[in-house]
Amino acid sequence: MSITDLTVKIPSSSRSTSIPSESNRKPSRWGTVEFKFYYVILCLALPLMIWIPITLSDPSHPNYPQYQYKLWQGWLFGRNLDNSDSQYRSFRNNIPILTGVAFLFLLLKYSWNKLYLMSKIPGDNLHLIPLNAVLSLIFLVALHGSSILKLVIVITINFIIAKACKSSKLGPALTWAFNIGILFMNDRYNGYRFGAITPSLEFLDQEKYEGFYPRWHINFNITMLRLVSFSMDYYWACRKPNSVEIDSHPHEMYSYANYFSYALYSPLYIAGPIMTFNDFLWQFRRPLTITRSSVLGYLIRFIGCLLTMEAVLHFMYVVAIKDTRAWASDSPAQIGMLGFWNLIIVWLKLLLPWRFFRLWALVDGIDPPENMVRCMANNYSTFGFWRSWHRSYNLWIIRYIYIPLGGMKNVFVNSVLVFTFVALWHDLTFKLLAWGWLVSLFILPEMLARYFLPASRYSSTSWYRHVCALGGVVNILLMITTNLVGFVIGVDGLRFFLNELLMFEYREEEMRKGIYRRC
Repeated sequence: MSITDLTVKIPSSSRSTSIPSESNRKPSRWGTVEFKFYYVILCLALPLMIWIPITLSDPSHPNYPQYQYKLWQGWLFGRNLDNSDSQYRSFRNNIPILTGVAFLFLLLKYSWNKLYLMSKIPGDNLHLIPLNAVLSLIFLVALHGSSILKLVIVITINFIIAKACKSSKLGPALTWAFNIGILFMNDRYNGYRFGAITPSLEFLDQEKYEGFYPRWHINFNITMLRLVSFSMDYYWACRKPNSVEIDSHPHEMYSYANYFSYALYSPLYIAGPIMTFNDFLWQFRRPLTITRSSVLGYLIRFIGCLLTMEAVLHFMYVVAIKDTRAWASDSPAQIGMLGFWNLIIVWLKLLLPWRFFRLWALVDGIDPPENMVRCMANNYSTFGFWRSWHRSYNLWIIRYIYIPLGGMKNVFVNSVLVFTFVALWHDLTFKLLAWGWLVSLFILPEMLARYFLPASRYSSTSWYRHVCALGGVVNILLMITTNLVGFVIGVDGLRFFLNELLMFEYREEEMRKGIYRRC
């Protein structure tokens, strides 16, 4: 085992065409004097970065009473638990139920497969698609109750649009207009009430018909990506005479049964990862060999991440502090660590559901993309960060938006359009829109650096690596700022953080020099 095994493997890990040849690879620096100096700094800084939020979370801290009501009874070392993040709480509290559902789903499929193989020896797994559709329908009836009718109507209309338009350029236009329209309508009408559609259906709004999670429109953001994927993949498959889509299927494979099974596939329905329709169907036509050792290794990795999150939530109450703004009299270093560890928790709270559902799919024989390749704190490049954060969504964006818009021909304009869509897709709020525009703005420094200091020309110089390191620091600070706005404290909260980190300290420096301007 080597240090590189700490990062989860993805297909491009071993087949990237951009990896330099062995003769051009630089010697290891892990044991050099320079890196030993870095190790000393790390040994001093890392414990301090951990200790600061722990001290802020101590019951003896003056601000503790302000957020104590948000804490739950914990199970580690007699500590309370910061389970105040509603998004992660909904996953954490339901892990036993989700595990039971996954086990039952896999048991039924295993039994069906055994019975089928007693009479036939198939060369593919297409016989599992009808069972997938039935199990998905049962799963969604339990999850959404009567609202499954709304979801089925929406995906059926999308299927009709794709099939009616075939290779016509009207198809993509109508597909995008329909799905974006549904996103806005879902937000406007909160998923629709049956009684608002017609009084005769009002009885379906009763609680006994609602299901375990009636808010189907919250999950539709993920489903919408699959609907667009099917429509666009079918459109490209229908293009004549020279389709560039080498991964397309025969037209008859774009059937409603295959589409239904793909759009509502239980292991990936709630949170992804996102697969294209073509990829999903290929894995049934030509099943992959997923070894038990790889699945077991992924399970161990998931459990390790889950226990890490539990330790963080038991010892660092940074989410509760952030939500109640209980940071009065905290120093700039303490406020900075509040922001940093909130981002670590955002990373973990997204990573854990994605890995749980991917693990479920892997056991089922389906290999979706890995969503989180690197740790949030292990990214120095803006472009690299977005390739490894919600990776399956990034692949979807590139395939269905970025490349059709022209790709590298107009990087900045396309990036603005892409991140505007990404922000609105996440949530129709100004906070997320500001996040999308900040991301677009903050990729400019790296774009300019790549243009004026290309690696192909300067990578062999002694100073190039240090200039890149300086740029990496700037990138990291910009990405932290952007994601604090988008996922943690919003625009107003960031303004307060900057006031505390910079303006407050500047005035302290004035007073240290005997200057008091009263403003």
